[in-house]
Formats: sequence, structure tokens, C-alpha cells
Amino acid sequence: MAMDRSEPPDRSACAVGLFGGTFDPIHIGHLRSAQEVREAFHLDRLLFIPAAVPPHKPATPIAEAGDRMQMLRLAIDGNPFFEVSDVEIRRPGKSYSIETASHYRHLLGEHVHLFFVVGADAFCEIETWRDYRALFALCDFIVITRPKWNPLQASVLATESFQEVNRDTCFRHPSGHLLYLHEVTPIGVSSTQIRNAVRQGRSIAYLVPRSVEEYIEQEGVYTAER
Repeated sequence: MAMDRSEPPDRSACAVGLFGGTFDPIHIGHLRSAQEVREAFHLDRLLFIPAAVPPHKPATPIAEAGDRMQMLRLAIDGNPFFEVSDVEIRRPGKSYSIETASHYRHLLGEHVHLFFVVGADAFCEIETWRDYRALFALCDFIVITRPKWNPLQASVLATESFQEVNRDTCFRHPSGHLLYLHEVTPIGVSSTQIRNAVRQGRSIAYLVPRSVEEYIEQEGVYTAER
């Protein structure tokens, strides 16, 4: 069942991942990466957290929050480890990761192992995020990488004095929290590609779950008339 009101999960849970993004729309690349991360790190729960107003996205229209939330719910239906959180949707203004991570650290307590899950491209820009240094002191990081991705692309690993634990796969922050580089199956799908296909009347079959495809078609999401 999706968690739409940020309720504390079952206290038996010991590892929770926070996976944020615009999810406009959620697609198989997101889902496969999330599945591989959940399995590799034995997460009890992985929360998909759609942003209300992404601070680093160009000022272009995005689908309504209700549509993005519903597409997420449909996409993860049947997966007992995946949940949807509306914590950023309900928060006024721009969606900042430091506020979300702080919220869940307080909500879940120190005994829960909290992971912040982020794509490699976004991680390379983390020095532009609000209070990004405080994020490293709140939780461990899982950076989703692609084949042959070089950690030297992320200057923050040097500027924040991360120490290498395992060669090119794990680094320790001065706070003691760990940062993992986790390579996932590369799937060349983007939300932009999907939105453009819908607007051009082309099929998006197999780029998103069938339930999401049907929702987009039935509700007219991404069509010019809407």
C-alpha cells in the first residue's frame, strides 16, 4: 500500500531508502534502478518522493502533482517494498532534499538505517543544492551509476574530504556516513522522451508500465489539449 501521508513505517524496518525526483512520468528506468538498489542494499522500504517544485529543473511546465502521484501508485502496485510519499507535494514552495531527509531522519529515528538514493548526474551537481553538506551528516548515500562512470566526475568527493573505503565503490564522509556508488542495468529511457512521444502521438508501450500508459492515455496527460 502506498504511504501518502508520511506515516512512520513499521518499527521493525531497519533500512529505508529515499528516492526523490520529478517522476514526470515514472518509467521503467526508474523502476529497474530502484529494484536493483533495494535488492543490493536489502532495503525494507524504498520511498518514491515526487517533488512539488524541483529547484534545479528549468522553468518548464510539469504534470500536476496528482497525476504524477497516481502514476507512481500505479507503477509500484504489487511491490511490497515500494511506497509513495507526498511529503514534498504537501510542502509549500520548492522541494529541497535537505528538508526531506531531515523530516525522515526525525520521523524514523536514529535506529533506522536511512539511505538517500540519487542518480549520478544529479549527484555531480550536489554542490549547488541547498545545505548539501548537512545531507551527508544525516544519512548514507547510494549514487546510481552507469557503466564506466568515473567517480572523479563528482568533485564533491574531493572537496568534502571523502575517504575511499573500497576502490571506486564506497567512500566515507567525515561524519562517518558512507557513500556507495552502485552500478545498475543501463536503460536508455527518459521522461522527456516519453512526454515528447505522447505529444507526437507515438507509442510509449514498454517504456512505462501498462497501467501508467493507460492512465496517460485516458487522462490526456502530456497532450496539448489538456
